[in-house]
Amino acid sequence: MGDEHAEAVRLLWGPHPKPARGPRPTLDLDRIARAGIEIADCDGLADVSMQRVAAQLGVTKMALYRYVPGKAELLALMVDAAIGPYPTVRKERGGWREQMEDWAGRLLAVFRRHPWALEATIGPRVVGPGELSWLERAVSALDGTGLSGAERMDAAVLLVSHVRGITQQARAAGPAGNPEAQLGTILGDLMQAHGERFPALTAALASAAHSDGHDQAWEFGLRRILDGLAALIDQRAG
Repeated sequence: MGDEHAEAVRLLWGPHPKPARGPRPTLDLDRIARAGIEIADCDGLADVSMQRVAAQLGVTKMALYRYVPGKAELLALMVDAAIGPYPTVRKERGGWREQMEDWAGRLLAVFRRHPWALEATIGPRVVGPGELSWLERAVSALDGTGLSGAERMDAAVLLVSHVRGITQQARAAGPAGNPEAQLGTILGDLMQAHGERFPALTAALASAAHSDGHDQAWEFGLRRILDGLAALIDQRAG
């Protein structure tokens, strides 16, 4: 891993020596991450800065730099704290499909609480222990299915992509509500004027208008992904 990621690795994975200079430490990395999360949750990722976080904590920016060297490392701490470790349970219930469905639903809830994490988790970056525990849970849920390690990783990535896509749709729709309903309204208006050119789409939209569209894209996509995994698992077993 390149030198540009060395500080993020140290902050996320330790060890964490106390600052050698300056007054007695009054901050810790968790408090700093939580302050950044509070700002991002309220005002978006663009409003997160070292200066703003320092002000939120009631310290100077220079005091903050004794703990976190820059914004990139701050964002890494925020992401891992926001996603957090995968919730521990005494015993997972159900088979691999039920476990993966529960896993995906929990991850969707995390991204819905912190939609700024979509932007903060793009591109090459250092992953922290909390975030990595989610991947561990997903891969382990597929133990014994006959899928290879690479396929289990790919399955987790595919579900993450679905979670991200649904969260992005909701974010684009804004606080007004259901993005599927908004898209349906726009397309419906267009089909009224041009429906004869798109008969299959017109018929599909008419059918969708009479169904309960709440989270339909989420449920449909999740089930089809799991159906595909089930077919592959059955094929391997045969």
